[in-house]
Amino acid sequence: MGDELLKIQLDYLRRRYEQLPEDMDQRLVAVGEKEVFHFKAFGEECTVRPDGITLGGKPLTGPMGVLVALYVFHAIKEPVQLEPVKSFKQIRGAMPYHGAFSARSEKSLIPYVDEIRRNKGTIISAFDGKENEKTKGDFSFTLYPLPKVPLHYIFYLADEEFPASVTCLLASNAELFMPVDGLADVGEYTAKRIVEIVTR
Repeated sequence: MGDELLKIQLDYLRRRYEQLPEDMDQRLVAVGEKEVFHFKAFGEECTVRPDGITLGGKPLTGPMGVLVALYVFHAIKEPVQLEPVKSFKQIRGAMPYHGAFSARSEKSLIPYVDEIRRNKGTIISAFDGKENEKTKGDFSFTLYPLPKVPLHYIFYLADEEFPASVTCLLASNAELFMPVDGLADVGEYTAKRIVEIVTR
């Protein structure tokens, strides 16, 4: 499985580098050095080269490697339009993936809402994010698992009447920068990274 995912990753990179735009660093929101690009991905330093991707200084060969390669492959000039944020199911073609997105990107975080609140500064810093001051919920922040794929989170703490809840929203033009199934996976792996931060 790992070898197959690596082949997919390298194929996306090969196709991108065959027609590499001159403004690729701007498209990725990255620091470019000839054919090498540096940016933050999933809370760690990421480097993209024609022959592969590293994350946190280590080769990235699994599903996250495919996601970063997809981001590189689909890099376009358009800027992110964060607002108005929208739900995953509002994206065209999202319905087959909505159940998985809800379970893996939102519900998976519910047991950790208190820990997330206590560690929100660390989480925001890791993802180059920001706290959302004018929003619903008990607290809220926007994270950047990829530079042009922000995720807008709204958290409700448990009380006597209602259980805790988590909502994950996307930028209004999110589907320009990643296919819909890729967006679902970005939500999942961001949630996993958040859990790693609050439980370490």
